[in-house]
Amino acid sequence: MKKFINDPADVVREALAGLAAAHPELRVDVEAGFVARAGAPRPGKVALVSGGGSGHEPLHAGFVGPGMLDAACPGEVFTSPVPDQILAATLAVHAGAGVVHIVKNYTGDVMNFEMAAELADEERIQVETVLVDDDVAVEDSTWTAGRRGTGATLLVEKIAGALAEEGGSLRAVAEIGRTVNERSASFAVALTAGTTPAAGKPGFDLADDEMEVGVGIHGEPGRSRQHMRPAREVAALVVDAVLGAKPVAAGEPLIVLVNGLGGTPLMELYLMFGEISRRLDDAGARIARSLVGNYVTSLDMAGLSLTVCRADDELLRLWDAPVRTPALRWGA
Repeated sequence: MKKFINDPADVVREALAGLAAAHPELRVDVEAGFVARAGAPRPGKVALVSGGGSGHEPLHAGFVGPGMLDAACPGEVFTSPVPDQILAATLAVHAGAGVVHIVKNYTGDVMNFEMAAELADEERIQVETVLVDDDVAVEDSTWTAGRRGTGATLLVEKIAGALAEEGGSLRAVAEIGRTVNERSASFAVALTAGTTPAAGKPGFDLADDEMEVGVGIHGEPGRSRQHMRPAREVAALVVDAVLGAKPVAAGEPLIVLVNGLGGTPLMELYLMFGEISRRLDDAGARIARSLVGNYVTSLDMAGLSLTVCRADDELLRLWDAPVRTPALRWGA
């Protein structure tokens, strides 16, 4: 294992300290284990809190800022944040209008966010939960009851965050987050496994001529292990899996995310976006907005995921709304 670390046990804490040094617009509480906007809470605004295991950066802490999250709770690598962390973040950003918890569908995340919501209720804070379960590869997988939460988490955080920034109500912000999740589907392919600092070796073995089809963001097995194929055939595989699970109408506007899993060069991601866009065009789909890059990663895993969201004018408007976070920024 070759990584820029000191002690594997200190990776998350030291990474948070580095995040704080790089982004003074954030309030990083290393001891309590959360990242918040420096200006939070903003009176009367619905607050958005998300989180999950570290190793998926820039998710979630990289999406804290105007237009997206108010706070994020990073757990240890591939380990859910604990309820006390989530409660501390919720208390730190609650501004009187309630808090939306955005939770990826993994057993530990779901359980700990539920416990934190119950503790927040005791503090008379109203919490709505948006569960993200967009991965159409498998159901009832490792660490999951039902489908896994993956790339659509970014879309939910961006679009719900935009509505909250505009002053949307707690119910409206939660509902639009659920709508984005319901309209989204994701599918991933891995070429290599990620290496956790504590383990010091890849999470699973793949032969040089193999790929894991339908992999999860923690290295969970997918639908099958197959021989490597040319990019155009991999693009056809992921597009067909997504459209087969959640068909789109001809000409329907789509938000499309081609997401790297941490170890795939942008050159290859853009090449794959070209192949994916051609395949979607052949299917009669229309890409209205796109995003390409490493956003929901799995440490240093080589691979990619495709997320497709069936949009409408309102979702596109909120997607286009200004956002200023360490990892995502556009608009005024």
